[in-house]
Amino acid sequence: MSGSPPVLGSVFPDFEVDTTKGPIKFHEYIEGSWAILFSHPADYTPVCTTELGTVAKYADQFAERGVKLAALSCDDVESHKGWIKDILASQQIEGDDLPYPIIADNNRELAVKLGMLDPAEKDAAGLPMTARAVFVINPEKKLALSLLYPATTGRNFDEILRVVDSLQLTANQKVATPANWTAGKDCMVVPSISDEEATTRFPKGFNKVDVPSGKGYIRLTPDPRA
Repeated sequence: MSGSPPVLGSVFPDFEVDTTKGPIKFHEYIEGSWAILFSHPADYTPVCTTELGTVAKYADQFAERGVKLAALSCDDVESHKGWIKDILASQQIEGDDLPYPIIADNNRELAVKLGMLDPAEKDAAGLPMTARAVFVINPEKKLALSLLYPATTGRNFDEILRVVDSLQLTANQKVATPANWTAGKDCMVVPSISDEEATTRFPKGFNKVDVPSGKGYIRLTPDPRA
């Protein structure tokens, strides 16, 4: 039976696991950092191979944002280490290892605990496969964002970088980010602050969008970090 996914704003569960880089205690591993945990149905699967390779190529961009990375797949460490060789070769990545650990979850304990099973996709033994989950965790160890893809659909890591930029910006500024926002574009002043406070808080100013209702609730301001 599947467990329940962590709730936004709740402390992300701690756990001790074996990984390709040795044993880790998850809370110790992510201490003081933003973090991303992303899961995979199994080793030696084609879509996962492209994803793990993509994350390796993006590792520097995540590091620039202070994000620690960890993957999870429902096989043991020795299987992971063999698979890494295929990932590096097929995705044309230099070196002899990935720049982040892959967690061993061969008994599916974590997959069940974190509610990451996809009942529609079964493995050769007829067991539900692990869905492609993405958990973004903030420096307070609280879940800031979760995404759950079916096993058949690969993730867009450009989008994950984008949401990290948004989460980090909005964690410290009284702004929200509109649809398709990317770093450096205009943000939206949150409804909870008055025009007077916004004038003080945002020295670059803000503009109200005219709408038929006449309500000035859409207030745009330049990205405070730009």
